[in-house]
Amino acid sequence: MSESTVERPQERIPTGVPGLDIVLHGGLLRGGVYMLQGRPGAGKTILTNQMCFHHAAQGGRVLYSTLLAETHERLLFNLEPLSFFDTSRIPEQIAYLSAFSTLEQGGLKGLVEVLRREARARKSTLLVVDGLVTAEESAQSKREFKKFIHELQIHANLVGCTILLLTSSSAEPVGPEHTMVDGVLELFDNRLGRRAERELEVRKFRGSSYLRGGHAFQITQDGIVVHPRIEALLQNPSRQDPCKRERVSTGVAQLDKMLNGGLPCASTSVLFGPTGAGKTTFGLHFLDESSKSEPGLLFGFYETPPRLLLKAKALGLGLEKKQQQGVFDMMWHSPTERILDGLGNKLLQAVRERGVKRLFIDGVDGFQQSAAYPERISHFLAALTNELRVLGVTTLYTSELQEMFSQQVILPISGISSLVENIFFLRFVELHSKLHRMLSVVKMRDSDYDSSLQEYRITSRGITLAAETFQGAQSVLTGDAKPATRPRRKGLLKKRSR
Repeated sequence: MSESTVERPQERIPTGVPGLDIVLHGGLLRGGVYMLQGRPGAGKTILTNQMCFHHAAQGGRVLYSTLLAETHERLLFNLEPLSFFDTSRIPEQIAYLSAFSTLEQGGLKGLVEVLRREARARKSTLLVVDGLVTAEESAQSKREFKKFIHELQIHANLVGCTILLLTSSSAEPVGPEHTMVDGVLELFDNRLGRRAERELEVRKFRGSSYLRGGHAFQITQDGIVVHPRIEALLQNPSRQDPCKRERVSTGVAQLDKMLNGGLPCASTSVLFGPTGAGKTTFGLHFLDESSKSEPGLLFGFYETPPRLLLKAKALGLGLEKKQQQGVFDMMWHSPTERILDGLGNKLLQAVRERGVKRLFIDGVDGFQQSAAYPERISHFLAALTNELRVLGVTTLYTSELQEMFSQQVILPISGISSLVENIFFLRFVELHSKLHRMLSVVKMRDSDYDSSLQEYRITSRGITLAAETFQGAQSVLTGDAKPATRPRRKGLLKKRSR
């Protein structure tokens, strides 16, 4: 194959918007014409200007033209509080041009001529047309409007200038402009009950693959942050599964003995139990084994880091010291309105950057409460769990059971039992008018284990197990244990003969 026939990848123009280049698999293509659409207030202007200032910071030159939009003074005033805004880039690298009067006097033909002339004069590598709907309304026919788009495409191809066209969402599912541009990005502001969540979707992107479907985004002090949907981002794990045979200590010696040495390395476990059963306490023991070779991370939703450190200290655990040594850390998120994929991406980033090998997620239900679409949660956890495994992370989740005293156990997240290798069950048990805490190992995939029911006690020296408590008892798993009835000897029921 000659060099002339080798297909070369097209040059990318990174947007500089966190998460968006991941969705676009590297950014926009140089010389492409892209449409950015959405209802008023969806975030189009912030997103586009964020791209413009990043492009200028990379050495590019931008021409930002407006058609019957907000004044430039108002536009810059609204952008000023955002961290990406840099007045030193204006007007040398980023020039703002009001082209509405040109459109009024010369129509679409006059507008194209002005845009071409100004873009060439400024050597622009990025051209923005803000207010495309105004140009469409000025067109005498759909054909004339399509011709306008075509003329912009010719300019983009000739000089290698990337073009962004901003417009409101069209009433028509597919307008004439959609068929001509190289890509369509749409912004939404979805109302979900009393909650609202912003979403971005790439509807079309010629010449490149991309992450399909909706991706949540936020408008922050730094501009827009896109959170790629975990199930789309991690359709397949990023590397091969290491499948190690080593065991990882739970931090409770008696439990390790029940598990034939501890948890399988790079496995995922879930600890089910009602409130007050001690789920977090087990997790703190697990993290107390953190070391330089096995850094630990607590990712929690409910108890704050200071309270958790106090709890660990009361149990005789040295997590505070391990945190000072840099082998253990905590990330806490208030269980309020969060973005599910934001949490997932933040967790994975921390795991990769810190080389985490012991991960305790205290309250997997916190993910469920953050999900705008609850039906996603099992797919989200499947993708997250698979990625953690291939990163060599041994993960322990906790999940709260709603009923403290019930013979029926309903798992709070459907399908979670199929996503994990190991399941532990905690519950309160009444025996002889006294309340006990009980631990049972329900499942360990591809591993033998001790299935006996164990009482566990939480003391100032941590967790201890007591196997003898429930010996000779029955109905323990129902929570209402009873001493086993001894069989009577046969001769006792017969009358003595005289």
